[in-house]
Amino acid sequence: MRVLTVYAHPNPKSFCHAVLEQFTLGLKDAGHTSEVVDLYAIHFDPVFRMADFASYVHESMPPEILKEMNLKRYVLDAAGGPLQRFIAARWLRDKDDKAVARFIRAHQPKDVVAQWEKLAKAQGLAFIAPVFWLHFPAILKGWFERVFAYGDAYGLTIEGWRGEVKGRVPLLQHEKALVINTTLFSEENYKAGLEEPMTRIIDEWGLRYPGVKTVEHVYFYRVPAVDAETRRSYLERAYTLGKEFTRP
Repeated sequence: MRVLTVYAHPNPKSFCHAVLEQFTLGLKDAGHTSEVVDLYAIHFDPVFRMADFASYVHESMPPEILKEMNLKRYVLDAAGGPLQRFIAARWLRDKDDKAVARFIRAHQPKDVVAQWEKLAKAQGLAFIAPVFWLHFPAILKGWFERVFAYGDAYGLTIEGWRGEVKGRVPLLQHEKALVINTTLFSEENYKAGLEEPMTRIIDEWGLRYPGVKTVEHVYFYRVPAVDAETRRSYLERAYTLGKEFTRP
């Protein structure tokens, strides 16, 4: 299986990085094709900026939605100086909303396109990161916001555009996603209530809802406080998770 691992930790000497190494080794020993995206190492920009609007415009959107978005005005505002605006205005003269949507979509940020191409080639996904505020670190959450775009990761029916959650259409075809989180607090704390919101937001909404068939979420608890033997057991588990990635 082709597995894309998205990793987020700023310290290359962290325990989280050791988890990444063991997981990747397990994938390799099992014969999987593995690629790692180290978000801090590539200085991925997690901030959703105006340019990212292009990732959320798609010709498949209902005609009334495209009309309300006033896409021609968006192109003119983004054109730059007077000469560029004049050229853009002439080009837009005979274009319908779908043609303008295709033009805008073709100008997605290059870093987002590069990440989506890696994602689209993968059959399995893995995410390795510490828990920050019961979620992923901002750099990884921003990766989701910028890469899991409309028309790629999901679509919407007309009910969705009217505000109904049931109108969300999954578009991902990945067989499995594995989330590995290192934590500060204990397993007892997480089982008592901390895991539930993470399961709903990350596993259900972030991965199953866009179409990933199987989602597994593993925690390595209380990493700063555990003894060396427990840490070794965590690393052994990380290796096993890689080697048995395709097993139920």
